[in-house]
Amino acid sequence: MSVVIVGGNDKMIRQYEDLCKNYKCKAKVFTQPSSNLREKIGRPDLMILFTNTVCHKMIVTATQTAGKNNIEIARSHSSSATALKKILSQYCGCLLYTSPSPRDSWASR
Repeated sequence: MSVVIVGGNDKMIRQYEDLCKNYKCKAKVFTQPSSNLREKIGRPDLMILFTNTVCHKMIVTATQTAGKNNIEIARSHSSSATALKKILSQYCGCLLYTSPSPRDSWASR
């Protein structure tokens, strides 16, 4: 599944991509306005808009592109990793791969 994320924090781009990879999704992340955003978006299966951290012009461009290409849109006011996980679990199914947490070994003792 391909995902486009519009908005979010510049410092979290790698984290967004890694989370999408955990859900077996290929991600493109756009946090800054681009002159040719419409062409760069392409035709993903899902578009995620982080509405709190994106300019109005980017939202308009993204929603117009999604409307023309029948792309499903998920919106979140928060641009946190938890918000992205919630959206991905809703649209992409269950988490397919995660690395073990240090707390997992503690709980088995």
